[in-house]
Amino acid sequence: MRPIVATISLSALRHNLALARARAPRSRIWAVIKANAYGHGLARAAAALDAADGFALVEIDAAARLREEGCTKPVLMIEGFFSPGELAEFSARGLVTVVHDMEQVRMLETSALAAPIAVYLKINSGMNRLGFHPPEARAALERLRACAGVSSITLMTHFAGADGEAGVAAQLERLRALDFDPALPRSLANSAALLRYPETHADWVRPGIMLYGCSPFADESAGSLGLKPAMTLRSRIIAVQALQAGDAVGYGGLFTAPAPMRIGIVACGYAHGYPRSAPGFNGRGTPIVIGGVRTVTVGRVSMDMLAADITRIPGAGVGTEATLWGEGLPADEVAAAAETISYELLCALASHVRVVEVE
Repeated sequence: MRPIVATISLSALRHNLALARARAPRSRIWAVIKANAYGHGLARAAAALDAADGFALVEIDAAARLREEGCTKPVLMIEGFFSPGELAEFSARGLVTVVHDMEQVRMLETSALAAPIAVYLKINSGMNRLGFHPPEARAALERLRACAGVSSITLMTHFAGADGEAGVAAQLERLRALDFDPALPRSLANSAALLRYPETHADWVRPGIMLYGCSPFADESAGSLGLKPAMTLRSRIIAVQALQAGDAVGYGGLFTAPAPMRIGIVACGYAHGYPRSAPGFNGRGTPIVIGGVRTVTVGRVSMDMLAADITRIPGAGVGTEATLWGEGLPADEVAAAAETISYELLCALASHVRVVEVE
């Protein structure tokens, strides 16, 4: 059996959800479990996050799986439907849909549905991705209010800068300027806004990355926020090489030993979801934990292997455990070294990696 394994902590998922609840005690929670629950497993995450008020995702097949496995909680489809046939399935399965353009409004107006559907009217307040621009938002709202296929309407937006210097003030002001009925429920906050901007909490919050124990902020660690990593990716050393000064490592010889050293070859590479962009150059490696000791990678990441400097870990050898990210090594740190974000690492976990659940 290959030594690489991803451990998923169910207690960490529950802990992070409880923290979200504590940060936004007056709001209901959509637990975002799109992209196979950020690589953690849809059914597994849904069961561990059962204390959430509902689940939010993108994929209709994933929503169907939840319903077929007995989930009766509200399910929010955050990109909405793409055809009348999908809309009919949303209605039949009791799904809540985001509506972000007039073509979706038209389909709601012209489709005969098994049951009316709850709608989230998405406002483009500055993200410029999905949603109605403020000038057309009122017309969309009035058409939805008049639509027999709509059972309820909630206002929604998504913050582009809640995790950085831009903040949320400008987007909140655009929403206030619309002067919509204050009785309409609202869903505004993603993980970053939930953690940093209480004024955005409103009726429903939508935590995503924080549920999996990673920080949405470049300047604040997950640990400092009280989050616990839900996924830990581990493997083992499968070979050791003794290098002399001047010896190169890996494809392209991007790392050259400055002095005699030992490197451990770890059974993990980009085929497993580890980023090929993770640097292992002279003077710049990516953090990795070998036998409980932090060190760095050396050389370019291969498809199934990577190398780590074990010169100062004399007890390390074939069979020694390596932690790629997770408990003891935040995924955020690995992602930062690879010039990406932890979301990408978690979502990229390959389907053939063995997964083990722990409490």
